[in-house]
Amino acid sequence: PKMKLPGQEEFEVSSACENVPTGELENGPGSCLSPDGTSDTDRGDRGVPTDPLLFIQLNELLGWPQALEWRETGRWVLFEEKLEVGAGRWSVPHVPTLALPSLQKLRSLLAEGLVLLDCPAQSFLELVEQVTRVESLSPELRGQLQALLLQRPQHLIQPTGTRPCQGSAHPREASHNEEAPLKEQRQNPLRRKLPPGAEAGAVLAGELGFLVRPLGAFVRLRDPVVLGPLTEVPLPSRFFCLLLGPSTLGRGYHEMGRAMAILLSDRQFQWSVRRASSLHDLLTALDAFLEEVTVLPPGRWDPTARIAPPKCLPSQHKRLLSQLREVKGPSAQHGALAEDRHGHWPHAPSPELQRTGRLFGGLVQDVRRKALWYTSDFLDALHPQCFSAVLYIYLATITNAITFGGLLGEATDGAQGVLESFLGTAVAGAAFCLMAGQPLTILSSTGPVLVFERLLFSFSRDYSLDYLPFRLWVGIWVATFCLALVATEASVLVRYFTRFTEEGFCALISLIFIYDAVGKMLSLTSAYPIQSPGSPAYSCFCQYPDLGGNESQWKKTEPKDRDDISSMDLGLVNASLLPPPECARRGGHPRGPGCHIVPDIAFFSVLLFLTSFLIATALKHVKTSRFFPSVVRKVLGDFSSVLAMLLGCGLDSFLGLATPKLMVPSEFKPTLPGRGWLVSPFGANPWWLSVAAALPALLLSILIFMDQQITAVILNRAEYKLRKGAGFHLDLFCVSVLLLLTSVLGLPWYVSATVISLAHMDSLRRESTACVLGEPRSFLGIREQRLTGLVVFILTGASIFLAPVLKFIPMPVLYGIFLYMGVAAISSIQFTKRVQLLLMPAKHQPDLLLLRHVPLSRVHLFTAIQLACLGLLWIIKSTPAAIIFPLMLLGLVGVRKALEWVFSPQELLWLDELMPEKERNIPEKGLEPEYSLSGDTEDSELMYQPRAPEINISVN
Repeated sequence: PKMKLPGQEEFEVSSACENVPTGELENGPGSCLSPDGTSDTDRGDRGVPTDPLLFIQLNELLGWPQALEWRETGRWVLFEEKLEVGAGRWSVPHVPTLALPSLQKLRSLLAEGLVLLDCPAQSFLELVEQVTRVESLSPELRGQLQALLLQRPQHLIQPTGTRPCQGSAHPREASHNEEAPLKEQRQNPLRRKLPPGAEAGAVLAGELGFLVRPLGAFVRLRDPVVLGPLTEVPLPSRFFCLLLGPSTLGRGYHEMGRAMAILLSDRQFQWSVRRASSLHDLLTALDAFLEEVTVLPPGRWDPTARIAPPKCLPSQHKRLLSQLREVKGPSAQHGALAEDRHGHWPHAPSPELQRTGRLFGGLVQDVRRKALWYTSDFLDALHPQCFSAVLYIYLATITNAITFGGLLGEATDGAQGVLESFLGTAVAGAAFCLMAGQPLTILSSTGPVLVFERLLFSFSRDYSLDYLPFRLWVGIWVATFCLALVATEASVLVRYFTRFTEEGFCALISLIFIYDAVGKMLSLTSAYPIQSPGSPAYSCFCQYPDLGGNESQWKKTEPKDRDDISSMDLGLVNASLLPPPECARRGGHPRGPGCHIVPDIAFFSVLLFLTSFLIATALKHVKTSRFFPSVVRKVLGDFSSVLAMLLGCGLDSFLGLATPKLMVPSEFKPTLPGRGWLVSPFGANPWWLSVAAALPALLLSILIFMDQQITAVILNRAEYKLRKGAGFHLDLFCVSVLLLLTSVLGLPWYVSATVISLAHMDSLRRESTACVLGEPRSFLGIREQRLTGLVVFILTGASIFLAPVLKFIPMPVLYGIFLYMGVAAISSIQFTKRVQLLLMPAKHQPDLLLLRHVPLSRVHLFTAIQLACLGLLWIIKSTPAAIIFPLMLLGLVGVRKALEWVFSPQELLWLDELMPEKERNIPEKGLEPEYSLSGDTEDSELMYQPRAPEINISVN
């Protein structure tokens, strides 16, 4: 029967997705193998069976004509490892390269040699007898060859803590006992890196002088069996290949052996050979491989150079489609494209974003959908990974609470502070984790909401309004408006939030982080002027023992500076350390009994600021460096901001610096003196202000909706492989209720925080337990549960009693962490890379995929429009009209819609994403390039690129 090409059966199998149990995903056999290059998780979800992983080993015959011995010289899974004899170790995994003539010679040898498919051999001895039944061999030569093949090969096996083990080289036949795996094989560390169910393939190659003509044999065992010590890992062998011949010039048989091993390591060739029924099928698969080989011209590269494995393996869809075109013609290719586009489309239909047409219909559906998973949301948390995630996110959460609490206290002149930040984070976060549709979300204060709080407080101060009662009515109206959005299923509009909107929003948040951090440090240096370059880094000031006798003099000489400093940091600076002008700069020498030498506060504050920023940045980069073991790198990278804060505090304490410190209450009571935990509805404000508060509340509702839903869109992207679905309507409903609660208690407002939420998901990544050499662990999804977030917020609430410790944190250190968070966020988006292209000559530009398909001038135009929108948002935010800047955020969606009149769908597909209407109406050839120079182009690159989160930023 005619053989089907790899992948042909896949397109005949239904692609309906099924929820695969977690255990099967993590422990299933063959976690890395698939004929079309997709991950096992994807293929398992599609209902397509996968083949076991194949470990290939090359044993080479050495020592002719003196002492012959078999020695393992190479091994493959996906990439090649060569034996470095002089160093006594294996090379790093690398992309294999070989000469084209070796493949051609291998094909000729297989065409004339012995091919046994579904061989019934049950031992290595039976296999050797089957392979040596060749008419060209005399009985004497057959006996010599069998004895040689049964000789135990030498492997380089290095169990942990021992010296390399070399197998015996004495030629002897393998008895029944000798076919059992050796102790060194069972202790091989490589075995732990291969998934359960993996199989082996052995290739034996070399020169043998007593042979007159080449001998080639390819065997596929019907039932895989362990062939004794033949392979270094005691795996059941599925394939066996023998390539022997008389002495030749060069290393012909060695290269043919490498060629056979490389063929078996190719996923599509392996898929074909497993299903081959004749020699013709085997040669057809080899010819298909030859047609896809890339040839490098001689003299243009160094053959000894080793190509490092790619960070992400390219998809095999192009090879599959080209073969389908030959088998079934263009119609089969078109059907495959249509089916695959449906699976890879950026905006695949989602049940969470389908309008029901009923009041609160989306909310009801979210509740019903999430109720089915509620029990498993707690049972799935019973995993050791969740404990480490709790510690990581707890430290990140309190870091964020401290930072935003200090800035919020400064923005509201002490109406809210660190204590309110801790209490609000704990109450709102824990309630959200229990009730929300996406419990992986972490609620926190965000940059845009902080900006609105500052504007609201400034408005209240300018018009002599009581801030907290006015803020209460704004919160009541915001909760009402958000509930109306939930009732009308407005969350379905998040389908219009493309990367253009997400990047504009993320860039604005990042710039707010950076601007505020630098601005606070500039304010600090203006309050404490740094000495001139010729002066030492120390200054003197007077601290008179009799404060009563000098109080009038203090107020007379320094009223302005003292008020400024107190208002700047809410009294965080110790007032007794403020230098009066009489004691200004005396060269560091005290004059009089009340004079003391202290470090220059501004100088060391800037030093702490830069130190904390640089330490956090450096530690984050350690995670992707080559230094230290992987466990150490992960810890340093994950906790970079926390470690930077601790080191900054240690440096400040060691030097005994009088830098401004974080102000926290010494007892459990509101930061603002004289107020209780419940906010009075009116206070000193007129009654009509409760109605007028609806206007700023409308703007804040837009901001809350944008801030919450953009984060929700990012967290619920298909790339994260979430099995339990999203809950856009339920999440917004929970945020609305919590907004009302925090307004009544006078606590900060909270929405989903993109930064910490992504870090939370990253800490709960599920990956394959076995990792192929040279390939990163395959991503299986996220461990979806509610318990980690709940425990984090409970611990955050308990941290309120850490006030005696928190008061020693220097504010410059927090400003440095704030700067780091902004820089890390803005450097992670594509928008930043396109801005860099504006300043980069064309010959020095990176080989970005979008630059291959979109003219550079159009890329610059798209970037310039984004820059103009960002600049307009920043200008409005910085002017008295800042109260309307939430409307401008919503206007980003309108601007993106208008871009359809400027850019073609092909260009928008590469630069951004398509709007839902365009996505439905675009013809099937919409992904094709407008101008094609040949039949085989890169038109499908975007379709088959592994999609990553558009904004992938870490809390560290």
